[in-house]
Amino acid sequence: MQTQQENGQLKRTMKTRHLIMLSLGGVIGTGLFFNTGYIISTTGAAGTLLAYLIGALVVWLVMQCLGELSVAMPETGAFHVYAARYLGPATGYTVAWLYWLTWTVALGSSFTAAGFCMQYWFPQVPVWAWCMVFCVVIFGLNVISTRFFAEGEFWFSLVKVITIIAFIILGGAAVFGFIPMQDGSPAPGLSNLTAEGWFPHGGLPILMTMVAVNFAFSGTELIGIAAGETENPHKVIPVAIRTTIARLIIFFIGTVFVLAALIPMQQAGVEKSPFVLVFEKVGIPYAADIFNFVILTAILSAANSGLYASGRMLWSLSNEKTLPRCFARVNKNGVPLTALSVSMLGGVLALFSSVVAPDTVFVALSAISGFAVVAVWISICASHFVFRRRHLQSGQPLSALQYRAPWYPLVPVLGFILCVVACVGLWFDPSQRIALYCGLPFVALCYGAYYLTRNMTSQEPEHVAE
Repeated sequence: MQTQQENGQLKRTMKTRHLIMLSLGGVIGTGLFFNTGYIISTTGAAGTLLAYLIGALVVWLVMQCLGELSVAMPETGAFHVYAARYLGPATGYTVAWLYWLTWTVALGSSFTAAGFCMQYWFPQVPVWAWCMVFCVVIFGLNVISTRFFAEGEFWFSLVKVITIIAFIILGGAAVFGFIPMQDGSPAPGLSNLTAEGWFPHGGLPILMTMVAVNFAFSGTELIGIAAGETENPHKVIPVAIRTTIARLIIFFIGTVFVLAALIPMQQAGVEKSPFVLVFEKVGIPYAADIFNFVILTAILSAANSGLYASGRMLWSLSNEKTLPRCFARVNKNGVPLTALSVSMLGGVLALFSSVVAPDTVFVALSAISGFAVVAVWISICASHFVFRRRHLQSGQPLSALQYRAPWYPLVPVLGFILCVVACVGLWFDPSQRIALYCGLPFVALCYGAYYLTRNMTSQEPEHVAE
C-alpha cells in the first residue's frame, strides 16, 4: 500500500528495534517511577498487583486491535485516521486533538521535572535554565531526522530497560534474603503483600486507580503512530507488538511485585520515589545518584516520544485536510517542522502554566491528559470492531489480513468495556474527578470545532513537501 508519506513526505526509516524502544520509552516513565507508590498506598499490595494485571490485559486487548488496523493501513497518525474512517470524521478529529494534548501537556511537566533532577547536582542553577536546555536538546533530536530521533530514543530507553531489569533482580534477591537488608532485619518474603489483608480498603480503590494504571501503560500505542514511518510495517509491527507487550508485563508486574513486597503499605506513597526507598533498604551505594540519573533519562525519553507523537498528530490532521496545509509540509529530511514547532510551543506554554498557575491551569490540563489516553484507547477498540465487521461484510477472506486480532469480537468489545469502566472509576475519586469535569467538555469542544472549521480547510489546495 503506497501512501502519501512515501511520495515525498514522511520517510520510512524506523526499524524493529527503534519501534520497540519507542514504545517502551513512552511507557516506562513517570507512571511507573512515581505513581506506583500512590497506588500501593490506596489499594494495598495485592490490590496493586491485581490493578496492574487488569491494566496489562487492557493494553494487550487494545494493542491487538491496533496491530490489525496498523498492519492493514500503516499510516502516520494511525488511530485518529482509523477513527475518522470507521467512526466518523468528527470522532477522528477529536481523537487526534485528545492525543496531541496528552503529549503536549506532558512535555511541559517533563521539562520541569528534568530541571528538578538537575538541581539535585547543580542546586545553584535555576530550574527554568535547565528547562530551556532540554527544550533545545529534545527539539534537536526530533528535527534532524526521524532516524536520528529513533536512535536517540533507542539509547534513552535502553538505560531505563537495563535499570528496571537490575531493580527486579536485586529487589527480588532482597525479598527472599539473598541480599541482606541495610538495617539487618530479616528478609520480608511475602509478608508485606498480605500484612493488611488482601484488599484492606475493599475493591472500590482498584476501580478508582484504573485510569492511573492505564496512564502508566500509555505509550504502547506509539507503535501505531510510527507505523507510517516504519520499514516493512506488515513484518515489523507484529513483532514490535508481541515483544513490547511481553516485556511490559514482565517489567511492570515484576517491578510492582518487588515494590509491594519490600515497602509496607503505610510507607508507600510517602517517599517521592519508591525505587530509591527500596535501594536504601537493601543498602545499594549511591542509590540516590543512580536513580536521579535514571529518572532524568526516563523523563527526557518521555519528552522525546511526546514531541514526536504530538508533531505527527498535527501533521496527520493537516494531511486529512482538517488543519491548514502548512502543518503537513516537511523539510528535506522528511520532518514536519511546523507541526513540531507548534507542539513544542504548546509544551513551553504548559511549562509556564505549571509555574504561573500550578493549582488551576496545569492541574486541569494534566487531568485531561489521563482521561484522553483512555478515550483514545476506546476509539481504537471501536475502530477495530467496525473495521473487521466491514471486512467480513465485503466478502473478503480473513486470510487477506496479514495480522489478525484473536477472538473477534470479544477482544475489541472487552477492551472497550474495560476502558469505559476505568473512566467511570474517576467519578468515585474526588482527587481525580476533575478529569471528567475537564475532559468531557473538551471532547464536546473538539466536536464543535470540527463542524465549525471543516468548511474553512476543505477548499484549500493540495499540500506539497517543501
